[in-house]
Amino acid sequence: MKAPQRVPLLTARGITKAFGPVTVLRDVGFDLRRGEVHSLMGENGAGKSTLLKILGGIHRADEGEILLGETPVAIPDPRAAQRHGIALIHQEPLTFPDLDVAENIFLGHDRNASFFSLINWRRRYAEARALLDSLGVKLDPRAKVFGLSIADQQMVEMAGALSQKAEVLLMDEPTASLTPDEVRQLFAIVRRLRDQGTAIVFISHRLEEVFEISDRITVLRDGRHVATRERSETRVDEVIRLMVGRPLSSFYEKSAVKPGKPLLEVRQLARRDRFQGIDLEVRAGEIVGMAGLVGAGRTDVARALFGIAPATGGEIVVEGRAVTIRSPADAIRLGIALVPEDRQQHGLLPPFSIAQNISAASLGQLFPNSWIQPKRETAAAETFRTQLKIVSRDARQETRELSGGNQQKVVLAKWLQTDPTLLILDEPTRGIDIGAKQEVHHLMNELSKQGKGILLISSDLPEILGMSDRIIVLCEGRVTGRFSRAEATPEIIMAAATGHKEAAR
Repeated sequence: MKAPQRVPLLTARGITKAFGPVTVLRDVGFDLRRGEVHSLMGENGAGKSTLLKILGGIHRADEGEILLGETPVAIPDPRAAQRHGIALIHQEPLTFPDLDVAENIFLGHDRNASFFSLINWRRRYAEARALLDSLGVKLDPRAKVFGLSIADQQMVEMAGALSQKAEVLLMDEPTASLTPDEVRQLFAIVRRLRDQGTAIVFISHRLEEVFEISDRITVLRDGRHVATRERSETRVDEVIRLMVGRPLSSFYEKSAVKPGKPLLEVRQLARRDRFQGIDLEVRAGEIVGMAGLVGAGRTDVARALFGIAPATGGEIVVEGRAVTIRSPADAIRLGIALVPEDRQQHGLLPPFSIAQNISAASLGQLFPNSWIQPKRETAAAETFRTQLKIVSRDARQETRELSGGNQQKVVLAKWLQTDPTLLILDEPTRGIDIGAKQEVHHLMNELSKQGKGILLISSDLPEILGMSDRIIVLCEGRVTGRFSRAEATPEIIMAAATGHKEAAR
């Protein structure tokens, strides 16, 4: 017999929100029960983060209402959310590095301090210690936040939420920058808070995390509520279908392409203390996957091929000619492009517009006379904005305002603008939603059919298996396996990635 439903602690009805001409939420309904983890799923741009920001007082809905229990409430700003017992934990923690842990925990809501009173530091540190202990976190309340890991900073924010007596915890991509061990620690704390009666909204693109931690799952698509399911009564393939309107089987689009001439040949490539003896070849129309565990040296090889951290030994041959690549400028002249692992730090200029980002690597080609022509720059960007389906107001919108998937498309467009013959894609779908992943896979497939060569580096094993014509595996800076598409299986790839000799060929 099914247990009776609990009365929702928080309910959102008819929530609609637009930014200029773009409507990001349309008549969305959502409810949250006390003592549950309720996950929000959807593609980038589906409206998940916007809904959380409305509940957290950062944005105001254009239409709709929010209820706590059965009482309608107004949440015009974060302080109002705080008064109503709602706390928002951002993907990137909003801490003050020059203040200590305790100061960050109580900042802006210290009930024991006022303009005319002295702070009782002993009591403050004792209360901070008690809050951290309740989370099972071993941090010194007197330690400066500067230098703490992202995971520890999140713990500081969660302790701050507890100090506010928050009953609703909104968590927007809290695991995006965490290691597996840190995720396990975070989930242990989330379960403890849930069991104590806290209501938690959780956003993640990682389906395995959602199914591990959730009690219920709500799916948004194109700014609308699609479905809410009990986690125990749904499956991964159903959630994916609800998110994107198509089945899981369609996600790895790979056409059979007859490889052409070698575009890149690497012989005994080495970089001191990073990797050595790397042999690989990428032909026209071919996608070569490079697999391996974290620290195997895959990104180091990519950086060497692009001239960021040049190789100290070995030979690189581009289209039959031995070359020396000492800088990214050398690589670009040779027709090589690198989509880096960290798009925020190394792939984008976030405050700049889409058009400025797309033209950044090809200014000399677009404007040989050195005078930048904004209209021409915008027109070139609009072409890619249409081709890659970059969701934005126009090409003048700042890139930092875009979703992760659309930012990744801007990075891809930047390098496609250089008309490369070889693309090195380092974790091209990390941190983007399933629908955006499929669009990136479609683009890779189209580029291979056009005769481009692609070196694909990915920690997503299904992606490597689904998109690669051939796969090489690295372990501790060495090649430990080479497999055709037909030979490769998850088991044999992992055996090679962990250095099992019987897996190598």
